[in-house]
Amino acid sequence: MKKKQFGQKKGSLVAADNKRQGRIARTLRIREEAKKTVGELKVRDKFFTGIALYAAEGNKGDGKAGFSNADPKLIKFMMDWFLTFAEVPIKKMRGAIWLHERLSEKNSKKFWSNLINLPLNQFHKTYIAKVKNNSKKIRKNIHQYGVFQIRFSDSAIHRKIMGWISAAFDGRIV
Repeated sequence: MKKKQFGQKKGSLVAADNKRQGRIARTLRIREEAKKTVGELKVRDKFFTGIALYAAEGNKGDGKAGFSNADPKLIKFMMDWFLTFAEVPIKKMRGAIWLHERLSEKNSKKFWSNLINLPLNQFHKTYIAKVKNNSKKIRKNIHQYGVFQIRFSDSAIHRKIMGWISAAFDGRIV
């Protein structure tokens, strides 16, 4: 009887692993097809991608320019976009991190600094989110390096970006 139960359990584990492997293979195929659909991004494509990302995740308050996200690819893209298209000087850039308290602030700062080539002396104080033991909210997405924000203060550049958004979406985004 124990051999039968062991065999059933082993079979279930093998079947689950086969399903997982199949899902991984399908996901890789879908992603490769998607990359082919997108193709190589030209300069104009990158310009409009940055506009759309800023419209979604950028600061909209007058003069308070910035972009926040936890995805390193998006942060890197937007840092390059600010430097290239908005022509924000690197010396005006600042970094800010929102981090859960059990994560390493030092590792987080080092990660983001290396990713976007922003000196550590251009980082604002890290916001540390305290664990709320009595909260019913379950935090599923605790990002290893926190949520990062690229910030800069330049009203003229911010207004130009907001103008691009308005022009791209044929209206006014406040």
